[in-house]
Amino acid sequence: MDEVVKIINDIKAGNIKPIYFLMGEEPYYIDRITEYLENNLLTEDEKGFNQMVLYGRDTTIEDIVSNAKRYPMMAERQVVIVKEAQELSRYIDKLEPYAENPQLSTVLVFAYKYKTLDKRKRVTKVLDKHGLVYDSKKMYENQVGQWINRVLQGRGYTIEPKANAMLVAFLGNDLSRIANELTKLEIIIPKGTVITPNHIEENIGFSKDFNIFEFRKAIGDKNQVKAYQIAEYFAQNPKDNPMVLVNGQVFSFFSAILLYQGLKDKSPNNVAKVLKVHPFFVNDYIGAAKNFPMRKVSSIVAKLRDIDVKSKGVGAYNMATSDLFKEMLITIFN
Repeated sequence: MDEVVKIINDIKAGNIKPIYFLMGEEPYYIDRITEYLENNLLTEDEKGFNQMVLYGRDTTIEDIVSNAKRYPMMAERQVVIVKEAQELSRYIDKLEPYAENPQLSTVLVFAYKYKTLDKRKRVTKVLDKHGLVYDSKKMYENQVGQWINRVLQGRGYTIEPKANAMLVAFLGNDLSRIANELTKLEIIIPKGTVITPNHIEENIGFSKDFNIFEFRKAIGDKNQVKAYQIAEYFAQNPKDNPMVLVNGQVFSFFSAILLYQGLKDKSPNNVAKVLKVHPFFVNDYIGAAKNFPMRKVSSIVAKLRDIDVKSKGVGAYNMATSDLFKEMLITIFN
């Protein structure tokens, strides 16, 4: 995020590169930088003749270069934006001659999502020398909570730890989806509000009591009554809580407990870092590790693999979802 802020600040200060090659697995920041360039380099009057948006699937490197070499009309510069540029991945080397000597009155922007260029290749080095190459990397889930806090702080909100953890638990590290949900909350909730689990449940649709991380916590605490209640809720709402995904989450939970049990440094910060989990959940893993010895965890992990096969209907298995949940919990608690 700091690198993105620096890029935006450089643009604001007039330090504008002739080429922006925005690539990587995380599309959120690629979109944000592209939008900023699209909206702020030209006035509305200048955009009509001097801003062009192309799409990788519908264009060629030759067409892009031809457009980039044009001179602006009645403006200081022109802007050429190539969205979905990853569709041109097989031909990107053809960009090298232009990158060696780019048109300085053109700002050429590539939104190259979900892929990266080989940094050892000459074309990448040339793009970085004469322009800017930005690699937008996926965040680990244990980093997303801090990102949510920073985003909300910038918008005039704060959020309770559990509400933050709910967003991460249900949306993972999909920053675009999280940002969309936060925008929805902004529309409904007054600025200055502390966002609570109730806000998440009422406005985004995630139950604060019957959800996967409450299920994992109940299991880790050996709270059988609550675990069976949540399992019954899941079984009655299979569309929102598919058995395959729930089982996968429980499998990940116990796999992480195994990893935790092997750690020498069991400090909360190191646990969050190594397990790649939201800091809010660290105590859940510490508590579960006390309740489930390593041998028991190993047998649970093996059984969860078997339940995964059954839940996918492989072979002769055709068990009801409720029966699969019972089998899971009997294995865990017995």
